[in-house]
Parts: sequence; C-alpha cells; structure tokens
Amino acid sequence: MQMVKYLKQYRIPFSGLSAGKHKFDFEIDNKFFDCYEHSIVKKGQLKADVELTKQENMLVVNFHIYGKIQLNCDVCLSDFEAPQDFEERALVKFTEESWENNTEEVIVLAKTDYELDIAALLYEYINVRVPYYSKCTEQGVNLSCDPEMLAKISADVTEQDEENTEEKIDPRWDILKNIKNN
Repeated sequence: MQMVKYLKQYRIPFSGLSAGKHKFDFEIDNKFFDCYEHSIVKKGQLKADVELTKQENMLVVNFHIYGKIQLNCDVCLSDFEAPQDFEERALVKFTEESWENNTEEVIVLAKTDYELDIAALLYEYINVRVPYYSKCTEQGVNLSCDPEMLAKISADVTEQDEENTEEKIDPRWDILKNIKNN
C-alpha cells in the first residue's frame, strides 16, 4: 500500500492547467524501482524533466530522462553504474467513449480524467533502455571487468574442460552400440 502512495508523486494534474507548455521535474531513485517487483533495474539515481503541452483535446508529453542506473555485468558479475540520457514522447488523447486501444505512443484518457500518471511510462522507458547483454567496459564509464573474477572464471572453465575429456563412457552405452552390428 505504501508503494502505491509513493507512486502518487508521479502524477501530473492537468485539468487546472492553461493551454500551452508546462514543465515538471521528477526524481527517480531506488524507492521508485522497489515499487515494481519484476523491474530489471533495482537501483538508480535519475531525473526526469517533463514538458507537457496542453491543447484543447490532447496533451503532448516530452520526457528527458538522465542519470545513472546500476547494472550487473554479465561477464565478471560485478555491479556497475551505467549512465543514461535519452528522450521520449507520449501523446495523450481524450475521448468520451471507453477506449482500450492504447498504442506505444498514444495514450487515451476519458474526458473526465484530471491527472496523468506517468510512473508506468517512466518505468517502461528506463527498463527498455537496459541492454540485453550488460558489460562493464561497454555500458560503464572508464570501467573494466574485475580481473580477479575473470581469472576465477577462466580457471573454472579449464577445470571443466579437463573433467570432460577424462569422462569415461558408461558401459551400458557400449552394449547399445552393439545393436547396430546385429
């Protein structure tokens, strides 16, 4: 329940705003990511500069999100900070009918709605930016993989290779090979 309360700060009350541009700033921290159980990103320190342009029957919302998120290196398994700096845009249209066909860029609200909840948008925009394959040297700044961990990993791999070559074939399989000869 507290998580829902925490995410209330990511709502923009647009009903009282005049037509034109309006700016909002939001802080995104570890508590934000804690509100989403299956978030790829667990830690981060980001800012979202949001520019909302109110028109008669729609809103244009531009996001500039920047800061750092913590990722886990897929090579050496260490945590590292990856800088983020990107822009996104969402269009919000109003309709009197019930409308379920939201798209990636167009959000539909009822004419009676008075605020826009951007928490889910921020969550999605940030998590989509997480690379499929994280590596210290590629997403981090002036970082390299942990040499101790790399040494341990390569030692484990050579041990496994030696074990695999020494592995003997189970004699039961030898009996099955004789079936081909009959």
